[in-house]
Amino acid sequence: MDFSDVENMGSLSPFELKDALIKVASAGDRLMLNAGRGNPNFLATTPRHGFFQFGLFAMSEAERSYVYMDDVGGFPQREGIEARFEIFTRTHRNVPGVRFIEAAVSYVRDQLGLSAGDFIYEMCEAILGCNYPVPDRMLRLSEIIVGHYIHREMIGTHPFVGKFDMYAVEGGTAAMTYLFNSLRENHLISPGDTIALGMPIFTPYIEIPHLNDYRLVEMNIECGPETNWQYTKKELQKLLDPKVKAFFLCNPSNPPSVRMSDEVLASLVEIVKKRPDLIILTDDVYGTFADDFTSLFAMCPHNTILVYSFSKYFGATGWRMGVVATHEDNILDRRIAALPEATRKELDERYSSITTDPRGLKFIDRLVADSRTVALNHTAGLSTPVQAQMVMFSLFSLMDEPQAYKAAMKRIVLRRKQALYKELGIPMVFDPNSVRYYHLLDMEDIITQMYDATFAAWTIKQFRPNEALFRLARDTGVVLLPGRGFGTPHASGRVSLANLNEYDYANIGKSIRTMISEYHEIYEKQDGAGSKGAARPKNAKKGRK
Repeated sequence: MDFSDVENMGSLSPFELKDALIKVASAGDRLMLNAGRGNPNFLATTPRHGFFQFGLFAMSEAERSYVYMDDVGGFPQREGIEARFEIFTRTHRNVPGVRFIEAAVSYVRDQLGLSAGDFIYEMCEAILGCNYPVPDRMLRLSEIIVGHYIHREMIGTHPFVGKFDMYAVEGGTAAMTYLFNSLRENHLISPGDTIALGMPIFTPYIEIPHLNDYRLVEMNIECGPETNWQYTKKELQKLLDPKVKAFFLCNPSNPPSVRMSDEVLASLVEIVKKRPDLIILTDDVYGTFADDFTSLFAMCPHNTILVYSFSKYFGATGWRMGVVATHEDNILDRRIAALPEATRKELDERYSSITTDPRGLKFIDRLVADSRTVALNHTAGLSTPVQAQMVMFSLFSLMDEPQAYKAAMKRIVLRRKQALYKELGIPMVFDPNSVRYYHLLDMEDIITQMYDATFAAWTIKQFRPNEALFRLARDTGVVLLPGRGFGTPHASGRVSLANLNEYDYANIGKSIRTMISEYHEIYEKQDGAGSKGAARPKNAKKGRK
């Protein structure tokens, strides 16, 4: 790709533009600070220790068979497995991770009311990866355990009637891909239909609808810094238009990282009462960085598809693990049942190879089949070792009743944001709804706070698309992503607070301030600038520039 023409790169996805910025920032001998992508540089250790120790126990189970052959083992045996597990944990009690898996089995038995032996057997078989995922949607006990985790983190204490089904998928990326595809295949969205997007939003939600596969019309539901990144009632009223088939959003938002307020959630509940046919997809990947988070899935369960990924909270982007959840009684199934008879016959034929009752097939099970083009449904399902690690993460969180891990994650990102603003030299505004995983740096607002609105407006006019980001990369080695790529209307840069160290964010703040100061020197030298009264940094002493 040719990165030499900044103008021509204005239409690139921010994640593709990132490569160009990294190339520019990496030139020379200076340190490159990539705050563009949200891959965290922290991870949960205890559940990983637990996974590997459970794996060693699983290997001891496999090696009980075919002892007379080298390098060959067999499937674990259910009979007596609980007693053998107790011997293993007692023998290796002082090894990191063993106390955790011992406690996990106790929690599964004593708190969740599940069979300890069945759980141990399922984990052994899953970690060994010696069988296809059965059930294909999610392993039986794994779905129950992960379901408890999702209930605690996404629903909390909010009243929730009924159960929900889950499909374990290869992270939020797969969830998005599968959902768009199945919504189309089941005629819940069709070319020319209008979908609403809660803006700003994770870039693929903007880009996918434009593909030839979908050709959807987008309606933006906007929010901005003037409302603390909350949707107004006026904007939400757009959802009352019957032509809007679905509403897709991220909560907390990406990139502002602000969760929806209770007032906005209540407004959406009222919208759904008036639009009971509206499909909602809420991507709540960053909800676990908030205290007492309540998902729209909890508020409008019959209309909402929940997408959650374990990637960011547990530092597990390489594992590719997430879930899609739908209420057992949902609008998706009802809308499919209400399709014209000719369309229903078409769908009957599509799914007839996997069930004798295609009309009784839930949307979430259609999602599983569609993910493998239906014909390969018998080999569908997320890798079983990945499901086992997902269970370890879930149990780790469920057993952490003081939520010490959550508090640690929140402290990490808060301190980094504080370091950034300390070097920017402007106050960091506190927002109780902010989860601080990402942050949008509004250049005009920052310049106004540093100098004044006149100079800020002048500076913004000097920038071509992404020019400030390229200059920042070239001169300082700092990489940010353009806010416009996520649907923000103003000049801004997305900084991830997850993937660098505190002192790096201090250097980013210092670099941005230096760049703005250099623009100010140019501004002062231009004809007429003096007659307007040259701007001076607001924290500068009188008599000094």
